[in-house]
Amino acid sequence: MSVFEPVLVHTPVTPFTRDNRIDYDTFAKLIEFHIGSGADSLALPMHIGESASLTDEEQRALLAFTIKLVNGRKPIIAHTSDAGSAIAADRARHAERLGAAAVVATTPYYWTPPPHMIIEHFVAIGSAVSIPFFVYNSPEEMPGSKITAELCLKLIDRLPNFAGVVDLSLDWQFMIELLTYAKRKRPGLALIAGTEHMVSAAAIGATGLFSPLAGIAPKLVRKLYDGCRKDQLVEARGAQEAVAALRQHLKSSGNLKAALRTMGRDCGAPRPPLQAPDAEATRALTATLEPMLRDEPRGF
Repeated sequence: MSVFEPVLVHTPVTPFTRDNRIDYDTFAKLIEFHIGSGADSLALPMHIGESASLTDEEQRALLAFTIKLVNGRKPIIAHTSDAGSAIAADRARHAERLGAAAVVATTPYYWTPPPHMIIEHFVAIGSAVSIPFFVYNSPEEMPGSKITAELCLKLIDRLPNFAGVVDLSLDWQFMIELLTYAKRKRPGLALIAGTEHMVSAAAIGATGLFSPLAGIAPKLVRKLYDGCRKDQLVEARGAQEAVAALRQHLKSSGNLKAALRTMGRDCGAPRPPLQAPDAEATRALTATLEPMLRDEPRGF
Protein backbone atom coordinates (compact mmCIF):
# COMPACT_ATOMS: atom_id res chain seq x y z
CA MET A 1 0.00 0.00 0.00
CA SER A 2 1.30 3.44 -0.90
CA VAL A 3 1.57 6.00 1.90
CA PHE A 4 -0.87 8.91 1.91
CA GLU A 5 -0.23 11.64 4.47
CA PRO A 6 -3.43 13.36 5.70
CA VAL A 7 -3.26 17.02 4.70
CA LEU A 8 -5.47 19.99 3.79
CA VAL A 9 -7.81 18.55 1.19
CA HIS A 10 -9.96 20.88 -0.92
CA THR A 11 -13.28 19.45 -2.14
CA PRO A 12 -14.30 21.41 -5.27
CA VAL A 13 -17.82 21.87 -6.58
CA THR A 14 -18.84 20.62 -10.02
CA PRO A 15 -19.60 23.49 -12.42
CA PHE A 16 -22.54 23.11 -14.80
CA THR A 17 -23.56 24.91 -17.97
CA ARG A 18 -27.03 26.41 -18.36
CA ASP A 19 -28.24 23.14 -19.90
CA ASN A 20 -26.90 21.17 -16.90
CA ARG A 21 -23.86 19.62 -18.57
CA ILE A 22 -20.52 19.56 -16.76
CA ASP A 23 -18.67 22.76 -17.62
CA TYR A 24 -15.14 21.44 -18.08
CA ASP A 25 -13.68 24.82 -19.09
CA THR A 26 -14.79 26.36 -15.81
CA PHE A 27 -13.84 23.23 -13.90
CA ALA A 28 -10.27 23.46 -15.22
CA LYS A 29 -10.03 27.05 -13.98
CA LEU A 30 -11.49 26.02 -10.64
CA ILE A 31 -8.98 23.20 -10.16
CA GLU A 32 -6.10 25.57 -10.95
CA PHE A 33 -7.55 28.03 -8.44
CA HIS A 34 -7.59 25.36 -5.72
CA ILE A 35 -4.02 24.30 -6.49
CA GLY A 36 -2.84 27.90 -6.48
CA SER A 37 -4.72 28.66 -3.27
CA GLY A 38 -3.08 26.18 -0.93
CA ALA A 39 -4.69 22.80 -1.56
CA ASP A 40 -2.37 19.96 -0.54
CA SER A 41 -4.75 17.49 -2.16
CA LEU A 42 -8.12 17.37 -3.92
CA ALA A 43 -11.05 15.04 -3.22
CA LEU A 44 -13.82 14.70 -5.80
CA PRO A 45 -16.57 14.52 -6.60
CA MET A 46 -17.69 14.77 -2.98
CA HIS A 47 -21.28 15.50 -1.92
CA ILE A 48 -20.54 19.23 -2.13
CA GLY A 49 -19.61 18.48 -5.75
CA GLU A 50 -23.12 17.08 -6.27
CA SER A 51 -21.83 13.53 -6.71
CA ALA A 52 -25.33 12.14 -6.13
CA SER A 53 -26.55 14.09 -9.17
CA LEU A 54 -23.78 12.81 -11.46
CA THR A 55 -24.12 9.67 -13.53
CA ASP A 56 -21.51 6.96 -13.15
CA GLU A 57 -20.08 7.95 -16.55
CA GLU A 58 -19.89 11.60 -15.50
CA GLN A 59 -18.13 10.76 -12.24
CA ARG A 60 -15.54 8.69 -14.06
CA ALA A 61 -15.02 11.34 -16.74
CA LEU A 62 -14.68 14.11 -14.16
CA LEU A 63 -12.05 12.15 -12.25
CA ALA A 64 -10.13 11.28 -15.41
CA PHE A 65 -10.17 14.93 -16.50
CA THR A 66 -8.86 16.08 -13.11
CA ILE A 67 -6.06 13.54 -12.86
CA LYS A 68 -4.88 14.40 -16.38
CA LEU A 69 -5.06 18.14 -15.71
CA VAL A 70 -3.29 18.00 -12.35
CA ASN A 71 -0.64 15.67 -13.81
CA GLY A 72 0.88 14.63 -10.50
CA ARG A 73 1.12 18.11 -8.98
CA LYS A 74 -1.22 17.14 -6.14
CA PRO A 75 -2.60 13.77 -5.00
CA ILE A 76 -6.22 13.14 -5.99
CA ILE A 77 -8.65 11.31 -3.69
CA ALA A 78 -11.52 9.67 -5.57
CA HIS A 79 -14.96 9.58 -3.98
CA THR A 80 -16.55 6.25 -4.97
CA SER A 81 -19.71 5.97 -2.81
CA ASP A 82 -22.78 4.24 -4.18
CA ALA A 83 -25.82 2.27 -3.06
CA GLY A 84 -24.37 -0.94 -4.47
CA SER A 85 -21.15 -2.42 -3.14
CA ALA A 86 -20.11 -3.82 -6.52
CA ILE A 87 -20.70 -0.46 -8.23
CA ALA A 88 -18.64 1.41 -5.63
CA ALA A 89 -15.87 -1.23 -5.81
CA ASP A 90 -15.71 -1.01 -9.59
CA ARG A 91 -15.56 2.77 -9.39
CA ALA A 92 -12.66 2.44 -6.93
CA ARG A 93 -10.78 0.09 -9.27
CA HIS A 94 -11.28 2.55 -12.11
CA ALA A 95 -9.96 5.40 -9.94
CA GLU A 96 -6.82 3.43 -9.09
CA ARG A 97 -6.21 2.67 -12.78
CA LEU A 98 -6.51 6.37 -13.57
CA GLY A 99 -3.87 7.22 -10.96
CA ALA A 100 -5.86 8.30 -7.90
CA ALA A 101 -3.76 8.43 -4.73
CA ALA A 102 -6.58 7.16 -2.48
CA VAL A 103 -10.30 6.44 -2.43
CA VAL A 104 -13.00 7.43 0.05
CA ALA A 105 -16.52 6.08 0.49
CA THR A 106 -19.45 6.34 2.88
CA THR A 107 -22.20 3.91 3.85
CA PRO A 108 -24.52 2.70 1.04
CA TYR A 109 -26.88 5.37 -0.29
CA TYR A 110 -30.58 4.77 0.42
CA TRP A 111 -30.06 1.52 2.35
CA THR A 112 -29.62 1.47 6.12
CA PRO A 113 -28.00 -1.93 6.62
CA PRO A 114 -26.89 -3.31 10.02
CA PRO A 115 -23.22 -3.12 11.03
CA HIS A 116 -22.14 -6.49 9.64
CA MET A 117 -23.44 -5.49 6.19
CA ILE A 118 -21.72 -2.10 6.37
CA ILE A 119 -18.46 -3.90 7.10
CA GLU A 120 -18.90 -6.11 4.03
CA HIS A 121 -19.73 -3.04 1.94
CA PHE A 122 -16.52 -1.30 2.96
CA VAL A 123 -14.47 -4.48 2.59
CA ALA A 124 -15.76 -4.86 -0.97
CA ILE A 125 -14.60 -1.34 -1.83
CA GLY A 126 -11.31 -1.38 0.05
CA SER A 127 -10.24 -4.82 -1.15
CA ALA A 128 -10.83 -3.79 -4.76
CA VAL A 129 -7.76 -1.53 -4.65
CA SER A 130 -4.25 -1.41 -3.22
CA ILE A 131 -4.20 2.36 -2.64
CA PRO A 132 -5.31 3.80 0.74
CA PHE A 133 -9.02 3.56 1.52
CA PHE A 134 -10.79 6.06 3.78
CA VAL A 135 -14.22 5.73 5.38
CA TYR A 136 -16.39 8.84 5.21
CA ASN A 137 -18.49 9.20 8.38
CA SER A 138 -21.33 11.65 7.78
CA PRO A 139 -24.25 10.77 10.07
CA GLU A 140 -26.18 13.95 9.29
CA GLU A 141 -26.13 13.22 5.56
CA MET A 142 -26.39 9.43 5.97
CA PRO A 143 -28.64 8.77 8.99
CA GLY A 144 -29.52 5.24 9.98
CA SER A 145 -26.17 3.52 9.36
CA LYS A 146 -23.82 4.21 12.24
CA ILE A 147 -20.06 3.99 11.91
CA THR A 148 -18.52 3.08 15.26
CA ALA A 149 -15.02 2.55 16.60
CA GLU A 150 -15.84 -1.15 16.91
CA LEU A 151 -16.73 -1.29 13.21
CA CYS A 152 -13.44 0.42 12.33
CA LEU A 153 -11.50 -2.10 14.43
CA LYS A 154 -13.05 -4.90 12.39
CA LEU A 155 -12.11 -3.11 9.17
CA ILE A 156 -8.50 -2.95 10.33
CA ASP A 157 -8.56 -6.74 10.67
CA ARG A 158 -9.99 -7.14 7.17
CA LEU A 159 -8.31 -4.37 5.15
CA PRO A 160 -4.57 -3.72 5.13
CA ASN A 161 -5.18 -0.50 3.18
CA PHE A 162 -7.80 0.94 5.54
CA ALA A 163 -6.04 4.25 6.16
CA GLY A 164 -8.43 6.30 8.26
CA VAL A 165 -11.76 8.02 8.81
CA VAL A 166 -12.97 11.32 7.41
CA ASP A 167 -15.29 12.37 10.21
CA LEU A 168 -18.16 14.85 10.03
CA SER A 169 -19.90 13.68 13.19
CA LEU A 170 -18.18 16.01 15.68
CA ASP A 171 -18.78 13.15 18.12
CA TRP A 172 -16.06 13.36 20.76
CA GLN A 173 -16.75 9.91 22.13
CA PHE A 174 -16.42 8.30 18.70
CA MET A 175 -13.23 10.17 17.83
CA ILE A 176 -11.59 9.40 21.18
CA GLU A 177 -12.51 5.71 21.00
CA LEU A 178 -11.27 5.49 17.42
CA LEU A 179 -7.86 6.95 18.18
CA THR A 180 -7.51 5.14 21.50
CA TYR A 181 -8.29 1.63 20.31
CA ALA A 182 -7.76 1.64 16.55
CA LYS A 183 -4.27 3.10 16.76
CA ARG A 184 -3.23 0.17 18.97
CA LYS A 185 -3.88 -2.06 15.98
CA ARG A 186 -2.82 0.37 13.25
CA PRO A 187 -0.66 3.21 14.56
CA GLY A 188 -0.80 5.09 11.28
CA LEU A 189 -4.59 5.23 11.13
CA ALA A 190 -5.64 8.82 10.42
CA LEU A 191 -8.52 10.86 11.79
CA ILE A 192 -9.43 13.57 9.29
CA ALA A 193 -11.87 16.37 10.07
CA GLY A 194 -14.65 16.26 7.48
CA THR A 195 -15.70 19.87 8.08
CA GLU A 196 -13.90 23.05 9.01
CA HIS A 197 -14.67 22.55 12.71
CA MET A 198 -11.11 21.35 13.12
CA VAL A 199 -10.00 22.75 16.49
CA SER A 200 -12.00 20.21 18.51
CA ALA A 201 -11.00 17.36 16.19
CA ALA A 202 -7.33 18.40 16.31
CA ALA A 203 -7.45 18.44 20.11
CA ILE A 204 -8.32 14.75 19.93
CA GLY A 205 -5.75 13.93 17.28
CA ALA A 206 -7.07 14.77 13.82
CA THR A 207 -4.25 15.48 11.38
CA GLY A 208 -6.10 16.29 8.16
CA LEU A 209 -9.06 18.33 6.92
CA PHE A 210 -11.56 17.94 4.07
CA SER A 211 -12.68 21.50 3.33
CA PRO A 212 -15.63 22.48 1.11
CA LEU A 213 -15.27 26.13 2.17
CA ALA A 214 -11.70 26.35 0.87
CA GLY A 215 -13.20 27.24 -2.51
CA ILE A 216 -14.63 30.41 -0.96
CA ALA A 217 -12.13 31.37 1.75
CA PRO A 218 -8.84 29.54 1.10
CA LYS A 219 -6.72 31.92 3.19
CA LEU A 220 -8.95 31.53 6.22
CA VAL A 221 -9.08 27.75 5.90
CA ARG A 222 -5.29 27.52 5.52
CA LYS A 223 -4.82 29.67 8.63
CA LEU A 224 -7.13 27.37 10.58
CA TYR A 225 -5.46 24.22 9.32
CA ASP A 226 -1.89 25.41 9.91
CA GLY A 227 -2.74 26.51 13.44
CA CYS A 228 -4.23 23.11 14.23
CA ARG A 229 -1.32 21.17 12.73
CA LYS A 230 1.14 23.26 14.75
CA ASP A 231 -0.92 22.46 17.88
CA GLN A 232 -1.63 26.17 18.34
CA LEU A 233 -5.28 25.50 19.12
CA VAL A 234 -5.91 28.63 21.18
CA GLU A 235 -4.51 30.80 18.41
CA ALA A 236 -6.58 28.90 15.82
CA ARG A 237 -9.86 29.64 17.58
CA GLY A 238 -10.26 33.00 15.85
CA ALA A 239 -10.06 31.40 12.43
CA GLN A 240 -12.33 28.60 13.64
CA GLU A 241 -15.00 31.06 14.75
CA ALA A 242 -14.82 32.96 11.47
CA VAL A 243 -15.13 29.76 9.41
CA ALA A 244 -17.98 28.54 11.61
CA ALA A 245 -19.85 31.81 11.07
CA LEU A 246 -19.39 31.50 7.31
CA ARG A 247 -20.56 27.89 7.33
CA GLN A 248 -23.63 28.70 9.42
CA HIS A 249 -24.60 31.60 7.18
CA LEU A 250 -24.34 29.54 4.02
CA LYS A 251 -26.35 26.75 5.62
CA SER A 252 -29.19 29.07 6.60
CA SER A 253 -29.39 31.57 3.76
CA GLY A 254 -27.62 30.43 0.62
CA ASN A 255 -25.55 27.76 -1.04
CA LEU A 256 -21.93 27.26 -1.90
CA LYS A 257 -22.28 28.05 -5.60
CA ALA A 258 -24.03 31.34 -4.83
CA ALA A 259 -21.12 32.25 -2.55
CA LEU A 260 -18.62 31.27 -5.23
CA ARG A 261 -20.40 33.55 -7.70
CA THR A 262 -20.15 36.38 -5.18
CA MET A 263 -16.40 35.75 -5.01
CA GLY A 264 -16.11 35.98 -8.81
CA ARG A 265 -15.92 32.25 -9.43
CA ASP A 266 -19.20 31.49 -11.20
CA CYS A 267 -19.71 27.72 -11.39
CA GLY A 268 -23.30 27.81 -12.56
CA ALA A 269 -26.38 26.67 -10.70
CA PRO A 270 -26.79 23.35 -8.90
CA ARG A 271 -28.60 20.50 -10.61
CA PRO A 272 -32.22 19.88 -9.63
CA PRO A 273 -33.64 19.10 -7.19
CA LEU A 274 -31.19 21.59 -5.65
CA GLN A 275 -31.94 25.20 -6.53
CA ALA A 276 -30.02 28.45 -6.49
CA PRO A 277 -31.30 31.18 -4.13
CA ASP A 278 -33.52 33.81 -5.70
CA ALA A 279 -32.29 37.30 -6.59
CA GLU A 280 -33.23 38.84 -3.25
CA ALA A 281 -31.51 36.10 -1.27
CA THR A 282 -28.44 36.38 -3.49
CA ARG A 283 -28.19 40.13 -2.87
CA ALA A 284 -28.46 39.54 0.86
CA LEU A 285 -25.80 36.85 0.68
CA THR A 286 -23.44 39.14 -1.21
CA ALA A 287 -23.95 41.96 1.30
CA THR A 288 -23.14 39.59 4.15
CA LEU A 289 -20.11 37.94 2.56
CA GLU A 290 -18.36 41.10 1.35
CA PRO A 291 -17.20 42.30 4.80
CA MET A 292 -16.55 38.73 6.00
CA LEU A 293 -14.29 37.85 3.08
CA ARG A 294 -12.61 41.11 2.12
CA ASP A 295 -9.13 39.54 2.40
CA GLU A 296 -9.95 36.49 0.26
CA PRO A 297 -9.10 36.21 -3.47
CA ARG A 298 -11.63 37.23 -6.10
CA GLY A 299 -12.02 35.49 -9.44
CA PHE A 300 -10.16 32.45 -10.66
